Amino acid sequence: MQSAEQRRPAAVLIGPPGSGKTTIGTLLAEHLGVGFRDTDADVEAVAGKSVSDVFVEDGEERFRELEAVAVRTALEEHEGVLSLGGGAILDASTQEALAGHRVVYLQVKLDQAVKRVGLASARPLLVLNPRSRLRKLMEERRPIYERLARVIVVTDEREPADIVAEIAKELG
Repeated sequence: MQSAEQRRPAAVLIGPPGSGKTTIGTLLAEHLGVGFRDTDADVEAVAGKSVSDVFVEDGEERFRELEAVAVRTALEEHEGVLSLGGGAILDASTQEALAGHRVVYLQVKLDQAVKRVGLASARPLLVLNPRSRLRKLMEERRPIYERLARVIVVTDEREPADIVAEIAKELG
C-alpha cells in the first residue's frame, strides 16, 4: 500500500473559469508523464448529467456537495495532475484537504478570462451578465486562490507550453 505522500497528486490546479486549468492540466500531465483528472468531469459522471444541468435541475448547493466529494476522492486516489472547478475552493473542507498539496493557482486577468470563456458560455454561474459575474467571482475568490497556492503562475497572453515549463520548474 502506498503512503498518502506517494499518492498525492503531482499538481492540483486552481483558478477562475478561463484561467486554462483544463488546457494547462492536460499538457502538464503529458509533460510529467502522468494522468490528468478534472473534478467537474467526476461530478458529471456521478450525477449522470452536465455540470450546467446539475446547477439548473438540482441547484448550486447540490453541485457543491458533489464537487466537495469529488475533490476529496480525487485527492486520495489520483497521482497525476488534478484540475478543480473554479469554485471548488469555496468549500472549507476542500480548503483543508488541499493543505500540504502542490497547489498551482493559474492567475488570469478579466479580459483574458472573458476571451477564453466566451460570453455565451454554458457556465452556470455566468448566465446573467457574464462579464460582471466573472469579475465578481474572480475578486471574491482571488484571496482564497492565493492563500491555498504553493505556486502562482500568470497565464495572460502566454503560450501553454511556456506556462507548463514554468509550473514544472517551480514544482521541481
